[in-house]
Amino acid sequence: MGLFSKLFDTNKKNLKLYQDKVEIINSLEKEYEKLKDEEIKNKTNEFKERIKKGETLEEILPEAFALVREAAKRTIGQRHFDVQIICAIALHEGKIAEMKTGEGKTLAATMPLYLNALSDKGSHLVTVNDYLSRWQGDWMGEIYDFLGLSVGVIQQQNVSYIFDKKTADKNKETEDPEAKILELDVKNLRPCSRKEVYACDIIYGTNNEFGFDYLRDNMARNLEDIVQGELNFAIIDEVDSILIDEARTPLIISAPAEESAELYKKFANLVPNLKENEDYNVDEKAKAVTLTDSGIKKMESLLGVKNIYERGGVMLVHHLEQALKAQVLFKKDKDYVVRDGEIVIIDEFTGRMMFGRRYSEGLHQAIEAKEKVEVKRESITLATISFQNLFRLYKKLAGMTGTAATEKEEFHKIYDLDVIEIPTHKPMIRLDLSDKIYKTEEGKFKAVVREVQKRNQKGQPVLVGTISIEKSERLSDMLRREGIKHEVLNAKHHEKEAKVIARAGRKKMVTIATNMAGRGVDIILGKKVKELGGLHVLGTERHESRRIDNQLRGRAGRQGDPGSSQFYVSTDDDLMRIFGGERIKSIMTTLRVPEDQPIENRLISNSLERAQEKVEAHNFDIRKHLLEYDDVLNRQREIIYKRRKRILRGVASSEKYKNLKEEIIDAVGREIHNVVMFHTSTEDSQKWDKKEIIENMMTIFPENLKNKIEKIKGLSNRESINNYLIEIIPEAYKKREKEVGEETQRMVERALILRSIDNLWVEHLTTLDELRTGIGLRGYGQKDPLTEYKREAFNLFENLIENVYKEVVHLILKIEFNREPQKTSSLAQGSGVIMRGGDEKAAAGTFSGIGNKSDNQVPEKTKSMAKVGRNDPCPCGSGKKFKKCCGR
Repeated sequence: MGLFSKLFDTNKKNLKLYQDKVEIINSLEKEYEKLKDEEIKNKTNEFKERIKKGETLEEILPEAFALVREAAKRTIGQRHFDVQIICAIALHEGKIAEMKTGEGKTLAATMPLYLNALSDKGSHLVTVNDYLSRWQGDWMGEIYDFLGLSVGVIQQQNVSYIFDKKTADKNKETEDPEAKILELDVKNLRPCSRKEVYACDIIYGTNNEFGFDYLRDNMARNLEDIVQGELNFAIIDEVDSILIDEARTPLIISAPAEESAELYKKFANLVPNLKENEDYNVDEKAKAVTLTDSGIKKMESLLGVKNIYERGGVMLVHHLEQALKAQVLFKKDKDYVVRDGEIVIIDEFTGRMMFGRRYSEGLHQAIEAKEKVEVKRESITLATISFQNLFRLYKKLAGMTGTAATEKEEFHKIYDLDVIEIPTHKPMIRLDLSDKIYKTEEGKFKAVVREVQKRNQKGQPVLVGTISIEKSERLSDMLRREGIKHEVLNAKHHEKEAKVIARAGRKKMVTIATNMAGRGVDIILGKKVKELGGLHVLGTERHESRRIDNQLRGRAGRQGDPGSSQFYVSTDDDLMRIFGGERIKSIMTTLRVPEDQPIENRLISNSLERAQEKVEAHNFDIRKHLLEYDDVLNRQREIIYKRRKRILRGVASSEKYKNLKEEIIDAVGREIHNVVMFHTSTEDSQKWDKKEIIENMMTIFPENLKNKIEKIKGLSNRESINNYLIEIIPEAYKKREKEVGEETQRMVERALILRSIDNLWVEHLTTLDELRTGIGLRGYGQKDPLTEYKREAFNLFENLIENVYKEVVHLILKIEFNREPQKTSSLAQGSGVIMRGGDEKAAAGTFSGIGNKSDNQVPEKTKSMAKVGRNDPCPCGSGKKFKKCCGR
């Protein structure tokens, strides 16, 4: 049996098992219809009690699902179909449900969300945009509230809502499902704090917001600032978009770094002087550009330097490479747009503008310089995580989408998620026509306009899919010249998208949209449209991923409706051009085929699909490779965040110690031992450097203990010196506690370790990023770059852990205090104590990540620090230069 047959067979077996459970759920319907409203709500408490007594979620599943169906009927007037219940069972089991567009994924998700929230650990529904999370939370909240569960919604800019029945009662929703989709106002939700939302049983939100909240929680300086809690169960809506399309884009919380914008501007002006194939070469398949020797010489001449590598080192070369990438590989209105003086990235898969995201490694600044807008400073990473690792943190993960089958292998290998193909409620009757292939892009667009005009004249609605904003605007101009009324979606506003997409099925409607604009919203056919053939989807170009093409096709033929789809491609299209389009173009030219006359050739269509498979496989390999590297950082991040949470609770970072005080005293003892051993390493005691030992001790102990420490001059035994100095620690510590108070000292212990962890972790992230950038060169020395990276990253992490306590050791007994209640710092919040000489980063709760990367301002340094020169000794007493210590 072939692989496909085995997968199909497994799918059939699973569906048979699920159908048996559906029969049990259906058998409970009449019994549950007899229950009063209050009895239904009481059932939730009954289920919770049964779980506490040891019953499993699987045992309760039939009753819970039947209860949710009854609640949906009584609140929003919708009854779950059998296929929706099958989808719900698959989601509960932690699988990906491939469910065709319009089959009701939103309603299907209510069952597993409810069931998994009964364990009091919460359920998350992850969406691709704010509008969908708000709309779904607002609408489905009726069901959960009726069942006695609380519902929250998280949005960008730290906006949060909670479902409030009092608000809902004032704003009774219309029964018309289309009107429900078009409703933009929040009717049933009231604003609340982020912490309130995360205390809810069920939470709706975007992948970005769940991710940034996770990072902010692990930067918090106080337990009260932690909001998210346990990551128990999540269903990811449009799972392919989040776990595959966005897998390579990490979430980053950052702060501005010092960087001059002049170099970016200088190179942006010089790079246009270079010529392709003479000064640089472009590899479109790899999306890479490389300088030739001629190009380097030309740049050296333009810069007025003899050797760019000697003159500016790596920095000048880096700026040159980024400027060249910005000039050659990144196109305006395709990869980015200029809006209000800012560069806004366009998502290559959705065509959506991604406000707040920035390209890394100076590329964004290079594009800003190219477009002559303000060049913003580069940033240093304070915290980062990829979506791949974020969602693997959940105890149980599930997903739903209309297009997952082509990515089964990746979902299984990376996320250990199996894909279940859910049958449709009604048979699919959409007609998928074969591709039409044109010689030129201009000829193709002319044919598209003719086809739209023809279908529009008979009243059939048409949805035209494009792969870029630039192409959608070009097509819009052509339609306008022909007098064809139409709507254009450039992925600017999610609310507008939802409104326009929902209306795209009405008679005579023509809608131009990027391939996935309005994803998650159904297109409902208007009156008499079925008789006209339903919605016709016209794709103007094949995407490099078959899944995106399938997503576009899936907009037509929902719920057994009629519909049709067809792709128009040309030999000028990116995919055709890169994978042999020139040969086809040559044949068409030889045969004198007019530019707007198509050929329908199955061989060419098959070759396109094979090209798509190659690109998909290549992209999978890239994502898998990146994950292997990111897993190294992920393990380290988990250790650091686990230690950090323990310290926030005032507990030692490991089980080895009773408390933080004991851990720090032990660390001081280790440091003393290391210093003594180093300076008494020779067997000749006459050569021991006791002066250096004393000087080192004075960086640990307060000045008033100097006379006591100097007594080691009279000791001639190594162990005696070590033991004598270690015996001073408890005395010094007790004296410090008496001076500042035990409660304050506990606060200082916690604050110092947290500050040290945070500062060194930021440095560690930068170091690992630099290591990863250059590690590929090890391959030339017959070494495996990944193995080398793992080895070096491990050593760096060990050093980090050691240095965390080294910093604390040199500060814990020497910090000076001023009682200034009105000026409490983030480290001593609420204690009335200011720690002199400390450069404290903001509590993580003040950082607001928008998109996948955001520059967050770090508070100014304290006035006392401003008087210290960058190369002066740090006033904290660590012995380091200010710029390498508190001045970081």
